Amino acid sequence: MPDYLLAIDQGTTSTRAILFDVALTPVASAQQEFTQIYPAPGLVEHDPEDIWSTTLATVRAAIARAGADASDIAALGITNQRETTIVWERATGRPIHNAIVWQDRRTADTCAALRQGGHEPLITARTGLVLDPYFSATKIAWLLDHVEGARAAAQKGRLAFGTVDSFLLWRLTGGRVHATDATNAARTLLMDIHSGDWDAGLCELFGVPNALLPPIRDCAGDFGTTDLFGGPIRILGLAGDQQAATVGQGCFAPGMMKSTYGTGCFALLNTGDQPIASKNRLLSTVAYQLGGQRTYALEGAIFIAGAAVQWLRDALKVIGAAPDVNALAAAADPAEQLYLVPAFVGLGAPWWDAQARGALYGLTRKSGVAELARAALEAVGYQTRDLLEAMRADWPGAGANTVLRVDGGMAASDVTMQFVADILATPVDRPLVMETTALGAAYLAGYAAGLCPDLPDFAAMWRCERRFEPGMDAMTRERKWAGWREAVARTLSRG
Repeated sequence: MPDYLLAIDQGTTSTRAILFDVALTPVASAQQEFTQIYPAPGLVEHDPEDIWSTTLATVRAAIARAGADASDIAALGITNQRETTIVWERATGRPIHNAIVWQDRRTADTCAALRQGGHEPLITARTGLVLDPYFSATKIAWLLDHVEGARAAAQKGRLAFGTVDSFLLWRLTGGRVHATDATNAARTLLMDIHSGDWDAGLCELFGVPNALLPPIRDCAGDFGTTDLFGGPIRILGLAGDQQAATVGQGCFAPGMMKSTYGTGCFALLNTGDQPIASKNRLLSTVAYQLGGQRTYALEGAIFIAGAAVQWLRDALKVIGAAPDVNALAAAADPAEQLYLVPAFVGLGAPWWDAQARGALYGLTRKSGVAELARAALEAVGYQTRDLLEAMRADWPGAGANTVLRVDGGMAASDVTMQFVADILATPVDRPLVMETTALGAAYLAGYAAGLCPDLPDFAAMWRCERRFEPGMDAMTRERKWAGWREAVARTLSRG
């Protein structure tokens, strides 16, 4: 019996590979960052070859660190940054352009024109999404219209589209498998979340030839075999990163909620077997699909969370390493109240303002880098409350007694997680296994392989490392919250 499950976690700023034993305990891992490309303000790209090379390197390193080989690995699961768009040549596997990253805003005018044309209600009704450059459809159309010969080649079936999962799957299988799963397909603005299929009318509206698109499959199942690591390894799991984290956090019951704090912040609330039509500009999306049955979630997407800490490190150079922000923020003067609205690439849910840009409010002569660091961390809590308030307004299942399960790089920050608990007036649970995104991918692969327990038994295995209880008094909480809401109102481009 093989000893390990392998997870590839391909994120926005780095790629990781983690080996888990069959009890789903992490055994060995490797991680590599790769270059972020900014061709112009609001534009974000990745070189797909960087994504591919870091995937190969981290998988090989993790296997070597475990002292394992391919025959020791029962199954491979892939989880990925969602919405990021790649189009490649079927004959060669060569991308026709850099990947257009989920954060990219180049198609804001296209979305505005479609909105002015009255198309958004139909799009939202079918996809559960809002009309925003965040999603893949307008990115695909941009590539077809701006790369010479691309649209004609696509119409002749010579090109393939994929989010990062599909691109990796194609490369891992040597071009034998072109597929995606329901969680990634649900983020394109092209899938009808009620039927689970690509929608011909939406493909026509966005100008995306159906010949580009991969078949949509369950999150756990046969996605082919890779022979690139010294022997055959079955690929049995696929899920977008936020959905994989939802699985890894064991959020299988309606009303359970998780929030992942990485480059951005993404909160998902399990709503069961029915999609909820949001009245507060949240997203209705697929949480996971198993055995052809979809489980849905309400999602709030925040574009900038950990990326604000990277900004402090890389652009302002006020910290040397990301963890340094915690001590700096803890030293801030409590009498100073700065608000950083991190709309560097627009504002996500529930505002969806692609034209908004970052702003800092409340500066005094005494304000310094410590106060700025604290404002960057507190922005995560304020934005999470924006999402939770909207969820509670949309769905009674998001009751006042919600416990938030957290993960991602910023969840390691005690300062940040305590503020999240304080401003939400809600307990925040941090799991013992923090690599919940990779854990979810590994579990899906192990589930398909018959090595992992069913969903209820897996959920029972979840363990809390620390619970953060709210400690802020109500008057302070509401005063700080009112200041944040005023700061956002001033930042909105239409405000």
